[in-house]
Order: sequence, then C-alpha cells, then structure tokens
Amino acid sequence: MQWTDSGLILSVRKHGENSVIIHAFSREKGRYAGLVRGGVGRRLRGILQTGNEVELTWRSRLADQLGSFTVEARKSRASMLFDTPGALAGGSSALSLLDIVLPEREAHATLYKATLLLFDALADAPDIWPLLLARWELGLLGEIGYGLDLSSCAATGATSGLVYVSPKSGRAVSREAGAPYHDKLLPLPGFLRARKLDEDAGEEVSPGDILDGLMLTGYFVEKFISEHHPGVHLSARGRMMTVLKRRYAPELKEKSRENDPT
Repeated sequence: MQWTDSGLILSVRKHGENSVIIHAFSREKGRYAGLVRGGVGRRLRGILQTGNEVELTWRSRLADQLGSFTVEARKSRASMLFDTPGALAGGSSALSLLDIVLPEREAHATLYKATLLLFDALADAPDIWPLLLARWELGLLGEIGYGLDLSSCAATGATSGLVYVSPKSGRAVSREAGAPYHDKLLPLPGFLRARKLDEDAGEEVSPGDILDGLMLTGYFVEKFISEHHPGVHLSARGRMMTVLKRRYAPELKEKSRENDPT
C-alpha cells in the first residue's frame, strides 16, 4: 500500500531513540498517522514542525497498519508565526482541534483548503485572523456532523433578526422569540450568519462580536468533545482565548465606558 499527497503536520511524538510518529492532515486522505524514521535528526527536525505544509508518501504492507511516512518540505508555515505569539496561539489551537476531532482516514478536502487559507491569514492578516478562525471553527463543526442551523429562527421560522443560538439544538433564534430566554441563549454575531466574508464589508465586526463568535463555536466544540472524547481538554484553544481577551481588553473597556450612562 502506498500513496502520496500534500498535508499539514498536526502533531509529533517521539518513538524510540531516533524516530517519531506524526499525525498529518492530508488533502485527499484526511488525518493519517505514520512513523518517520530518523525524525529526530537535524535534517528532518526543522521539517517536522506542527503547522508545516509537507509532501507525504505513506507506505505499509497492509492497509490497517500504522505505516511509515517519507516527508519532504513544501512550505514552512510554522516559522512564519514564530514572531507573532497571538497568531501562533491561533494556529496551535486549530491544529490541536483537527488532531482531536477529525476521524482517521476520512477525506475533508474543503476543510483542508479552508485550513490553508486560515494559516495564510495567520501569517499575513493579523487584524482579521480571529474573525476567520471563528468562521473556520463553524465550518469544522459542520464537517464533523455538528453543524449549526443559522438560516432561520427555531421558534418562528423567521429569517431576520437572528441574534441568538439555542445551546440545545444549535439553531438560530430571533430577538423577539429569544427575549424571554435571553440569559439561557448564546449570542449570535452577524458575521457568522453571512455566507461570505465580503457580506460583512458594510458592517464593522467588533472585538466583542469576535469573542462572542468564538465562545459560540467553542461551546459546541466542547460539547462534541465531551460526548466523543471524554477527558480531553482543549488547552491550546484555552491559551488562544486568553491571548485574544488580553488583546481586546482595552477596546472592550472603552466600549463599556461609552455604553455606561453614568
């Protein structure tokens, strides 16, 4: 058995004295594990960094065995984030989520393409990657069968005024229908309802909106993990949220002052 594909390094774990076992997210084959002989050596150490885009060749005598990888460098995405701690935290969170929630050996080509676009933004668009990360997590939920229905109100069928999401059903709720249950519903920021990013062009997305979006997607990601991977903790995502809350703290404080009539 053998195949060759491009992919992203998700995680690396030492195996024996000289080898490592890597998990990679490949374009056509999905999440795959394999042994890399000599992976701790100088030549491969720089290539086998989480987040790097690589060319993978997987070989095994039988399809259900672990198999081994031959890895060649394609694009050193990891090094592009070293000098930007916030973006590095965002990338680490995304890679960790993929490694935890994706089933093995199941193709997710659309998600792979979206992940490359996310990593491009992490490196080149420091002002918008948190917004893109929230939309990426929304797409990830759909890929793993936990997609949210944000098209109409769960209670009335209305398609406008959707400002909440039910934590039980994952469906949108309108402002009017959700008012009596305001404290029990999750905020739905407008940028997550838009189908395309350019639909948000006429409306500013505030730091509060971005945090609300990430708290919304994070709620359902954690719900999925508690059901399917009990005992697993999203430590990388927690660090990313801490970084973003610290980053947005001055703007949120200023907004709070503007809204305070006293």
